[in-house]
Amino acid sequence: MSSASPKAPAARLRGLLPDWLNDPKVWRTEILAGLVVALALIPEAISFSIIAGVDPAVGLFASFTMAVVISIVGGRRAMISAATGAVALVIAPLNREHGFGYLVAAVILAGVIQVALGALGVAKLMRFVPRSVMVGFVNALAILIFMTQVPEMHDVPWAVYPLIIGGLALMVFFPKVTTVVPAPLISIVILTVITVAAAIAVPTVGDKGALPSSLPVPGLPDVPFTLDTLTTIAPYAFAMALVGLMESLMTAKLVDEITDTHSSKTRESIGQGIANIVTGFFGGMGGCAMIGQTMINVKVSGARTRLSTFLAGAFLMVLCIVFGPVVSDIPMAALVAVMVMVCFATFDWHSIAPRTLKRMPAGEITVMVITVICVVATSNLAIGVIVGSVTAMVIFARRVAHVAEVSAVTDPDGAGVVYSVTGELFFASSNDLVGRFDYAGDPDKIVIDLSAAHVWDASSVAALDAIETKYRQRGKTVKIIGLNDLSADLHNKLTGELTNH
Repeated sequence: MSSASPKAPAARLRGLLPDWLNDPKVWRTEILAGLVVALALIPEAISFSIIAGVDPAVGLFASFTMAVVISIVGGRRAMISAATGAVALVIAPLNREHGFGYLVAAVILAGVIQVALGALGVAKLMRFVPRSVMVGFVNALAILIFMTQVPEMHDVPWAVYPLIIGGLALMVFFPKVTTVVPAPLISIVILTVITVAAAIAVPTVGDKGALPSSLPVPGLPDVPFTLDTLTTIAPYAFAMALVGLMESLMTAKLVDEITDTHSSKTRESIGQGIANIVTGFFGGMGGCAMIGQTMINVKVSGARTRLSTFLAGAFLMVLCIVFGPVVSDIPMAALVAVMVMVCFATFDWHSIAPRTLKRMPAGEITVMVITVICVVATSNLAIGVIVGSVTAMVIFARRVAHVAEVSAVTDPDGAGVVYSVTGELFFASSNDLVGRFDYAGDPDKIVIDLSAAHVWDASSVAALDAIETKYRQRGKTVKIIGLNDLSADLHNKLTGELTNH
């Protein structure tokens, strides 16, 4: 009788786990990345709490629950979700006018809406976001991240500036020595040691607000469960759901490109909703994907798995509760240096290079610039993406509208004429189609050949009907040939049904 090797169960277990769980190097990268992100999250979460008009602990709790939950249910590995400025701006008026209980209720309802939108396939709309909008989104994001750091460099002790420069230098040159430990973590540690040891008086994380001393406790929002409450929170919840999904899906798409991997946008949409529901029940202010922290995690620290996202949230609470006094002593200059480095890493410098601008179509550059201007002017990424996408569609429609061409060939005997139509027929191009025919001068028999065209909408069918009507009024017959299957189905379904006569 043969006996099984004692190593067999362990080998089988390793076979059931993802490959990265068996790689110590990956573990080290993910753990250190999570720690760096957690450190960067603390002042951000506190700042967003102030914007929303709530206690700093509310933003920190939201960042903790969002990161932990999304690491499990999200569709994009290594992406960081936490309390964000966009969400804070949306819900701040609700908190100011109706109180914190209504804010929490709105967060929960926003989560429910996101789950519903995700299940309905709203993530598929991302395919309509052009690359020029994506580039504008990334560049505007880098600008916004930098702008949020400017107040930290204004009206501060002179020592802040050499600390920021030193932090940037460490992050530029330390990777040339070793990449075992993320350069941002080294920068934060060294600058903290210097300021504490030398007793340099500069703004610190502790100056932003008190850190929580215990874990959040779940509970229901303190609001009356009535229709009046629902009508009060619904507009804010819907706005928060849309803004959160837009930023999260755009960030997921960006991480897809950086890591050359695919993610489930539908799962991410539903996951964002679940994370906000959980966050609301734990008294958090809600959130969505954070592009800045995600770039720290993915691009700067090299994280690629869900572990870094989970640990970012877990380390956040550990740092606040266990190491609160130490974390409070971290100079803001160290975190500003990290975020400035993120700005440079995030901005697509190739997109504004003279060589690129010379080759890029004017319409593409226009869309990118409009996206950047809208995002920076409104501090709202969702508005910029929507305006940029609509602009791109208008430019595309104008471009395609001129593609449809009409050419006529008269029979040798003069008894008939064949019009050949080439291109895409839709509302923009079909409007000019009616005027391309010689109704008075053509012979009695007219053939319209659409073999090289495609009929896309009712406007095109209506234009073809109008052409037939004009010829019929002059006693002439029209025959339409060459329709492909889809065009023929649409034409047969709508022809003669679009006018009253």
